[in-house]
Amino acid sequence: MNPLLHPPAPFVKKNFLLLIPALAVLGVATQCQSSKPVATATTAPATAPAVPAATSKEYRYESVPGDPLGVRIYKLDNGLTVYLSDYKDAPRIQTYLAVRAGSKNDPATATGLAHYLEHMVFKGTSQLGTQDWAKEKVELDKIEALYEVYRGQRNDPAARKRTYHQIDSISGVAAKYAVPNEYDKVMGAIGAKGSNAHTSNEETVYQEDIPSNQLEKWAAIQAERLREMVPRLFHTELEAVYEEKNRGLDSDGWKQYETMNAALYPTHPYGTQTTIGTIDHLQNPSITEIKKYFGQYYVPGNVALCLSGDLDYDQTIRIIDQAFGSLPAKPVPTFVAPVEKPITAPITREVLGPQAENVLIGFRLPGKATRDGLRLKMLDAILSNGQAGLMDLDLNQKQKVLQAYSGFDPMVDYSTHTLQGSPRQGQKLEEVQALMLAELDKAKAGNFPDWLIPAIINNDKLTRTKSYESNEARASAMYEAFIERIDWKDYVAQQNDFGTITKAEVVKFANDNYGQNYVTVFKRTGVDPNKVKVVKPAITPVPANRDVASVYYKKLTSLPSTELQPVFLDYKKDIQETEIKPGLPLYYTHNAENGLFNLSYVFDLGKNNDPRWSLASDYLKYLGTGQYTAAQLQQEFFKLGCSFRVTSGADRIYVTLNGLDTSLEPVLKLFEQLMAAPKPDAAALQNMVAGVLKQRQDAKLNKGIILNAAMVNYVKYGPKNPFTNNLSEQALKALKPEQLTALIQKLPTYEHHVLYYGPRAQDATVAVIKTEHRTPTKLMPVPAAKDFAEQPLKDKKVYWVDYNMVQAEILFLTKGDLYSKELAPTLALYNEYFGGGMASIVFQDLRESKALAYSAYSGYSSADKLGRSNYNLSYIGTQSDKLPEAMAGMEALLTDMPVAEANLEIARNAIRNSISTERITKGDILMSYERAKRLGLDYDLRRDVYASTQKMTFDELKKFQQAKVRGQNQVILVIGSKDRLNFKELAKYGQVQQLTLKEIFGY
Repeated sequence: MNPLLHPPAPFVKKNFLLLIPALAVLGVATQCQSSKPVATATTAPATAPAVPAATSKEYRYESVPGDPLGVRIYKLDNGLTVYLSDYKDAPRIQTYLAVRAGSKNDPATATGLAHYLEHMVFKGTSQLGTQDWAKEKVELDKIEALYEVYRGQRNDPAARKRTYHQIDSISGVAAKYAVPNEYDKVMGAIGAKGSNAHTSNEETVYQEDIPSNQLEKWAAIQAERLREMVPRLFHTELEAVYEEKNRGLDSDGWKQYETMNAALYPTHPYGTQTTIGTIDHLQNPSITEIKKYFGQYYVPGNVALCLSGDLDYDQTIRIIDQAFGSLPAKPVPTFVAPVEKPITAPITREVLGPQAENVLIGFRLPGKATRDGLRLKMLDAILSNGQAGLMDLDLNQKQKVLQAYSGFDPMVDYSTHTLQGSPRQGQKLEEVQALMLAELDKAKAGNFPDWLIPAIINNDKLTRTKSYESNEARASAMYEAFIERIDWKDYVAQQNDFGTITKAEVVKFANDNYGQNYVTVFKRTGVDPNKVKVVKPAITPVPANRDVASVYYKKLTSLPSTELQPVFLDYKKDIQETEIKPGLPLYYTHNAENGLFNLSYVFDLGKNNDPRWSLASDYLKYLGTGQYTAAQLQQEFFKLGCSFRVTSGADRIYVTLNGLDTSLEPVLKLFEQLMAAPKPDAAALQNMVAGVLKQRQDAKLNKGIILNAAMVNYVKYGPKNPFTNNLSEQALKALKPEQLTALIQKLPTYEHHVLYYGPRAQDATVAVIKTEHRTPTKLMPVPAAKDFAEQPLKDKKVYWVDYNMVQAEILFLTKGDLYSKELAPTLALYNEYFGGGMASIVFQDLRESKALAYSAYSGYSSADKLGRSNYNLSYIGTQSDKLPEAMAGMEALLTDMPVAEANLEIARNAIRNSISTERITKGDILMSYERAKRLGLDYDLRRDVYASTQKMTFDELKKFQQAKVRGQNQVILVIGSKDRLNFKELAKYGQVQQLTLKEIFGY
């Protein structure tokens, strides 16, 4: 739902047991599994303290002995299911409202309905979001009736145009009574974070991360949303969905997955309809059908509330029952899944588009509820686990392809298993396909070591243990179990059941289910002959009504709540600093929660010192030692339940090891052997260089990299900048293995410091690092870095890059002053008020009022280190034919920031409630300190933000905006198709100059 938080991703490799949802809405999002209800778990009464008579009732719950999440499952009298887990990491609660209805439940004649309904649920009710419901309802009823007429005029363009004009006109009248974004304003006022929703095949899920002292208000407003849905501001929100569809049409990845699903599922809605719907259905919506769907599926027996965080079980269920208990029980429609015929021969499809080529192979498998779901998960990990899988070692480690991996999408009726790979330079996609299928054949033959399955099981436990530190993951596990209709007892048991999978079992599963029954989609670079776009309708902007509020809003926000006090970091107390040896400091934070560790060596050098550092960092994973080959090393790490990574940025290198702390000694010994004596491998380097050159070519096909990295760096620093600071192709090919291994060996000789978060005592940590970490007696200072001077940006210019796409994406960039901590509170309040979220001025104006974009934001960002400038960056993505209005809209807001005292108060409250309930804990304490040091700080800067923003007036904010935003010299960056861009319009904003890919990439 919220494009500011979760841009869509075509496919996410998922943890079978603890899914964290990919909040995508274009049809390939988190998809879960269902089964018939099974026996209930242990049942116990929840005792409650004395309360008023209305709430003095006994609540019974289900729980599972030994459940690491301590989940209690309640069932209200009306059928609503409630999952609760107490985890007191911070005074916040992650909430999900999960509905067992997704795009597979859409009527075939109204695809995209579930997703569009998801958007509408944010628009309010007859109480929330309206100034005068009686008058507004009269107009909304007219609009609903007109849309039914409009749907019937598909073959009469003239009549449709007249009807739409009526819809637009009456919508303007109805909007006068509306309070746009009032739900978002409430959430902002109470300090909620991550306000979002997603729709996928099986589910529609709404999420909020709320302060624990705002539980009553959250429950009241969620129950109000579930009570009824009002299709307010329908046609402007529909335009936002059009833009969302256009973003999907501009994504080769989405098209590739939709093509695969259509071939895998020619009968089932998984393939016959997409989550966002067809263009025809989007352009012919039915409010009546949406209301009907809401009435059928958004009923207590089809909904679960899943909460994890700082909560009291008895008090929380009482609050939820008070808010939701009066909702009437209703029957839930059943879904009869179509049965697909077996695929008897490979199916091949092709997708064309401007992005880099790759190949996608998909297999259709049984639904996740059966043990086959666990077998699929095991087979997936045998093929690809990031370290020691067959594809990891045989294809990626040996660099036979640019990249290859396995992933699976477990769903209710069927599951999809995919293999995806990218070719090296000159390699045919058919070769990549054959190589991936050959790895699958190895699994079918049992051609993998016996230790691999036990290691996968062990690493799965580690992943799960780590995920239990996240309330989002904990609550996600609960809603997954609900969507799947799996009793929590059996859901928890899956964790142990996975550990019982044997090699013989998974080999049999592979042979029984994998043959010639697959779909291959070749994604080739080229012009899509079927490229279409959703046509822009004529929309008259509706009023924003920023300074009005519903009676419901006023009453709800005036309710008292316990004030929570912020807890700021005290680096001197929260971090123990000592020396491993003179000149080598250790920053230590204790992990009292589990047996996992994270150890990092941090060096203040990187590509700016020598562009070869990034190459040496990548090269390391392809190297072995005198004792182990590169593949064997990865296997040894995987056996020990640990991993390592070396990342090189512009001015910092992190060498990180993590995993089971009981394995720290052997893992550290292994890694230090690799650092001290990496074995040069000429073939590996040659392949890596070829891969780097191919990745460079692919980057020039990626519009996100073009706009946000290449163009932004070009403007900030000029043609020679941190992004283009790379070795030339000639220098790359001239590299010798010994040059990079020498760099690797030299790295520990430079000044650095060590970070450790883990369960062992500080003295024991110092002892093991002192024993294993190989450094000279005296560390050398890091070499001088190349300084890339920031450009003044004095001239108003418009730079554009040609890219074959439906939308146009635009960045407004202004250079600010050098970083100063004194400005931090002002920037925090300005960003919250003006452009940071769905309740911000920018989002309200450009999306809600004018329907000019699916995604629009503006932020004045602070530099990440001393001596660098702040920048104001504003973004809007829109259809090319709406570019004039979109640019004018953004420019108008930047020039004359609207005054809305109500929004300012919401922004203040959001900051106060957010900081007062935020707790920086665990390893994040160390990373917070790392960031602070780069800014010259020795304390938690949130202290200043919390104190100052609450006293700041609009006049102060306006003064900052007029001095630092309004009228400032700005550079505008545009990416879009030259055939669609309006260059006359662009010229109004400055001198227009086309940039070539060679100019901005440097090669």
